[in-house]
Amino acid sequence: MIEKNTTDQKLPLSSALFTAFICILFGSNAVAIKIAFEGVGVFTTAGLRFGMASVAISLWAIATQKPLKINKKQFYQMLIIGIIFFVQLSLFYFGISKTNASRATLFVNLQPFFLLVLAHYFISGDQISKRKLLGILAGFSGVAFAFMENKGAAADFQTGDLIVLIAAFIWACNGVYTKKIIENFEPFHMVLYPMMIATPLFFFEAYVLDSSMIFEINSKVILSLLYQAIVTGSFGFIAWIAMLKKYGAVSLHSFIFIMPIAGVLLGGLVLGEPITVKILLSLALIVSGIFIVNLKWVHAPT
Repeated sequence: MIEKNTTDQKLPLSSALFTAFICILFGSNAVAIKIAFEGVGVFTTAGLRFGMASVAISLWAIATQKPLKINKKQFYQMLIIGIIFFVQLSLFYFGISKTNASRATLFVNLQPFFLLVLAHYFISGDQISKRKLLGILAGFSGVAFAFMENKGAAADFQTGDLIVLIAAFIWACNGVYTKKIIENFEPFHMVLYPMMIATPLFFFEAYVLDSSMIFEINSKVILSLLYQAIVTGSFGFIAWIAMLKKYGAVSLHSFIFIMPIAGVLLGGLVLGEPITVKILLSLALIVSGIFIVNLKWVHAPT
């Protein structure tokens, strides 16, 4: 998520429920991606999603009179982020095509842990505390359980799992660079311009690598594409930024543990994916890790 320094304050119940709802939307995105693959090529899906999302966010920016212009230095910074974004999402979409949505959701939610480790070394003053270290260990222990599935059908997913894990690491690398330059940008620039840069690259990649770019169009596939582009890629982002400005990063980040829970449960309910004991253990450890990392101790007044 894109964040700037804001004043953190307690969320009222209605805002807390809305934030939880946004996290459920983000968490279920992998399910929508898998459904889109039933009628659209892997990289074509990415191109369509981010192409439509770019248009939607641009229209929102124009309607709300947000500044779209960036200078030459900012353009080159966006070019770097856009290329990393393209590589990251290409791997993520390809990885999802080789594994279950529920498993992909678990692995991609390791991004905050990777980001903490990288920030410790590359961002001044962003050191790993004992509490954060405990959360990181819990998160990576969850990965171990996911890889401990019995041989058989689950073993076929391990290639996809590894690719998604690499995508999560690249996402974290992008996050470190973003943290270094974000103060010079409007928050929505950090999403819009990488999308705009990556979209033609996705379509070129789709033309070269997808065996068929579009092979079946039905209402389910169309809705899944619109969900990715409009609900999570546009509305979800705009809503998250609005809540971030009002309540601050600390308040919102205490809800992100909902994302992997939503992804795993909806993968089972919507796609009929197996939710095994090891997947549940993995989910519990990753969610616990996210919770521990974002936990803020409140001291009783003396």
